Amino acid sequence: NENTQLMDCVKKTEEECTESKEEKRPPEGKEVPKKKKKKTARYFAMTFFIKIGITVLVIVLLLNFVVGIHVNHSNSAYPMIKDGDLCVTFRLGRLSTGDEIVYRRDGEVRFGRIVAMPGNVVEVSDNVLMVNGFGLYENTVYPTPVEGSKITYPYTVPEDTVFVLNDYRSDLKDSRTYGGIPLSDTEGKVILVIRRRGI
Repeated sequence: NENTQLMDCVKKTEEECTESKEEKRPPEGKEVPKKKKKKTARYFAMTFFIKIGITVLVIVLLLNFVVGIHVNHSNSAYPMIKDGDLCVTFRLGRLSTGDEIVYRRDGEVRFGRIVAMPGNVVEVSDNVLMVNGFGLYENTVYPTPVEGSKITYPYTVPEDTVFVLNDYRSDLKDSRTYGGIPLSDTEGKVILVIRRRGI
């Protein structure tokens, strides 16, 4: 009897073990969920450098195609922009008359104001600027001299160029010297001026 009881206990134990194993098995067709691997220091380092790389790429794209940052090293745009001012330009906006822009000419960055668009006829007489036969109202305090100008008037602004004058009109290094400024040489419209000295 004792042997029989022992055998029954062994059988029951084996059956219980088998049942518990079957319960732990996942249903057919379902995969056993894998244990998540612990993230290593190498993983975190790679993730960090990838984020840094993406951030740098975004900044480079912004500075090359959307905005520009320039420091003015002359008084050509005085009094709106003074020597030493930091200027932010927007490259994607459409340029129009009256916009203060940054452009490149003779290897240097210059600042000036658009006074005429492609196809417009510019005339300067007795220090008075006229566009298409009408006097141009401007926010500048300086007259527009033509002595020393290298272009002849009336001047028709060529296609894909703009006629740019310095706000400080005594400085003739603008369209009076260069003629129309190609749009491809423009760096965008000035949208922010940060005064760094002489406040």
